[in-house]
Amino acid sequence: MAERFRLTLAQLNPTVGDLPGNAARARAAWDEGRAAGADLVALPEMFITGYNPQDLVMKPAFHQAAIAAIGALARDCADGPALAIGGPALDGVGLYNAYYVLQGGRITARVLKHHLPNETVFDEQRLFASGQVNGPYSVGGVRIGSPVCEDGWHPDVAETLAETGAEMLLVPNGSPHYREKMALRQNHMVARVVETGLPLAYVNMVGGQDDQVFDGGSFVLNPGGALALQLPMFEEAVAQVDFERGEAGWHAVPGALAHLPDDLEQDYNAMVLALRDYLRKAGFGRVLLGLSGGVDSAIVATIAVDALGAGNVRCVMLPSEYTSEASLGDARAVAENLGCRYDTVPISAGRAAITDTLAPLFEGLAPDITEENIQSRLRGLLLMALSNKFGEMLLTTGNKSEVAVGYATIYGDMAGGYNPIKDLYKTRVFDICRWRNAHHRSWMRGPEGGVIPEQVIDKPPSAELRADQKDSDSLPDYPVLDAILHILVDQDGSIADCVAAGHDAADARRVEHLLYISEYKRFQAAPGTRLSDRAFWLDRRYPIVNRWRDRPGGGAEES
Repeated sequence: MAERFRLTLAQLNPTVGDLPGNAARARAAWDEGRAAGADLVALPEMFITGYNPQDLVMKPAFHQAAIAAIGALARDCADGPALAIGGPALDGVGLYNAYYVLQGGRITARVLKHHLPNETVFDEQRLFASGQVNGPYSVGGVRIGSPVCEDGWHPDVAETLAETGAEMLLVPNGSPHYREKMALRQNHMVARVVETGLPLAYVNMVGGQDDQVFDGGSFVLNPGGALALQLPMFEEAVAQVDFERGEAGWHAVPGALAHLPDDLEQDYNAMVLALRDYLRKAGFGRVLLGLSGGVDSAIVATIAVDALGAGNVRCVMLPSEYTSEASLGDARAVAENLGCRYDTVPISAGRAAITDTLAPLFEGLAPDITEENIQSRLRGLLLMALSNKFGEMLLTTGNKSEVAVGYATIYGDMAGGYNPIKDLYKTRVFDICRWRNAHHRSWMRGPEGGVIPEQVIDKPPSAELRADQKDSDSLPDYPVLDAILHILVDQDGSIADCVAAGHDAADARRVEHLLYISEYKRFQAAPGTRLSDRAFWLDRRYPIVNRWRDRPGGGAEES
């Protein structure tokens, strides 16, 4: 009977659809585990396909190729430790989210996921059939139970595994990040350990995929819930954990406990990692953005430099007659502090040409928001021209407050391929700027220190599309706006909830109106890093055309 068992946890970053690349990463982890004398090398959920594959996994040619890649891995990894890896499985007419165990050149076990999440970003009931709960599998004489991701969040699967002889639990995950998710995961896993009396290893993937970020943070718990191993968040890691059998059963030998960053650092790290991976996996190496002298474009430029290095970031100032000297100086200061390229492309001549072209049609009509939006759309046109010419992906810079209420010009400042701060409210942008000025980490490729000048953070926000314009001319002050949005969006609350929290009912109704009529803009907006569990896109799916408003009787709002 084995008295010691070595498990290799491989917290790695797959790419959706890259079956050969993901298989190669799995093989490299297996090689590392073999060199370390491991009995089992464990990879995350759906690792062979990458996660979340969405409807791609239902394509027969794709899931058949993924299953074949797992079979090839089994043959390639015959001489050494067992390998556990997630991927799709076919059983009868059903397609399943499965966890494979490969030993001695063949597939010796296959665990089919039972609980299929169908909320927030998950749509697994659309993709997969629910598998039956079966007993544990054996590796080196040790009986191991593997609740697959969501199965670990419910007591029934782990209890069944314990009742049928499991001696330890290995939980593979594709668990995306949002604020406070790490504590939530650990609380659920502690519950499983306390209920079953078994040690538990939780292995999660890491990396960005579209708007989602997988934050790693894999860990091991001993019976009773004590933390025996903690891997870092937001970075790849391969670690060995030894289990020893005593009179009371198996327990993990305590290992290193990585530091878990606070919420501000997690937000910033997630945005950097998400942007870096989005570009790498999409085949882009360089970016550009419009640098206005404001705080939003300043933090996006900083995120881009920290993700890619200053040599791969181009900042462009596109001034008009309404652009202040302060904004010109602030934009240049940000670019110089970051060390990235800075170009100036005035829009006055182009704007005059467009105005002259439209003059016969606009004759007799007073200037209004149309003329303001022409400036924004001209900037978008020029930035997209640079993007096309130089192969640099254009980043958009609208924060969540602006995205929520539509304070952005479609086909103008909304133009671009990715928005790192899409899920960051304006008040949070200020906090993140101050955090980045005060902190530097090894994973940042930009310079240390206060790269964003204090005057950029402190000055009143303005789109500078007309004389003396301030954001507060069109919107409630950001602390009020963000507080109302937090109730309406993040809490799915009502106008009455806003009033109960101390906000003016007219402000709340106005914000709600703007929120609903801006859905068409969000439908066409660039993807961006998901930081909360109520990010715009998969977390919050509203109709584009919607006449309902939160009024007595639920009637449509009058035009």
